[in-house]
Amino acid sequence: MTLQLQSFMKSNIPLVEKHMDDLVKIITAPEILKESMLYSLNAGGKRVRPLFVLAVMDHFNVKDDAAYTVGAVIEMIHTYSLIHDDLPSMDNDDYRRGKLTNHKVFGEAFATLAGDALNTLAFGILARMQHVDAEKRLELINLLSIAAGAEGMVGGQILDIQGEEKQLTLEELEKVHINKTGAILRFSIEAGAILANATADERSILAEYAHHIGLCFQIQDDILDVVGTTEQLGKTAGKDVASDKSTYPALLTIDGANKKLQQHFRFAIEALDKLPSDSILLKEFAEYIVHRNK
Repeated sequence: MTLQLQSFMKSNIPLVEKHMDDLVKIITAPEILKESMLYSLNAGGKRVRPLFVLAVMDHFNVKDDAAYTVGAVIEMIHTYSLIHDDLPSMDNDDYRRGKLTNHKVFGEAFATLAGDALNTLAFGILARMQHVDAEKRLELINLLSIAAGAEGMVGGQILDIQGEEKQLTLEELEKVHINKTGAILRFSIEAGAILANATADERSILAEYAHHIGLCFQIQDDILDVVGTTEQLGKTAGKDVASDKSTYPALLTIDGANKKLQQHFRFAIEALDKLPSDSILLKEFAEYIVHRNK
């Protein structure tokens, strides 16, 4: 990781996390529910999605506190999906980000409701951003509902479940992850572009970048599931193999998965090169995605 990216992450992650904390703490709700929500929100993580919002805005030299609010909202959606993903009816995991999963601490009912609460709160926060133009708020709400719902993440989770114990083709596997993992990443990048008043052409280029970054993220996840340890990853390693899931290493071998990873990385950088001005930070973010070890 370069010093520039390291500095960017070090200065912005605490601000995103403070926004998340404040936005949950001010709501009127049972304390145990807020405790459960904050337990998973504050469990750590790379905060890649909110950082992408800020990195896009940095590219356009736009500063706006709304980016931290939108970033916090995205992390709420991501965290809700992890809480539900870890439930016994889903992946049945005991650890997430090196800590006991939410349902192991608060029970299945409270964990489920904490996820529900984070999901619904996120949309309310976007609607109440009075310092953002109503047209932008509406577009953000609409795009997030697509990215997080049946047409995006949730739809991808369904395809993932249906693909268990089946030999998916590469095209079928990519369809799963373009939705399950990629949709929220794409929204993060698009949200930054919306807040920064990017042109239609610039947004199209960034959407192309986001598509390939989303696939990079998932391919590296699949590789790490094979070569990483539970301690390193903060979650159960080897779970995909044990579940007999179709993954990039299972379809292509580790070597083939690494080649596919590098291919999508190259496509992401080529997309960025179409922008009128150089985007060093977004390129460094792409390198971070493909070289991360957890």
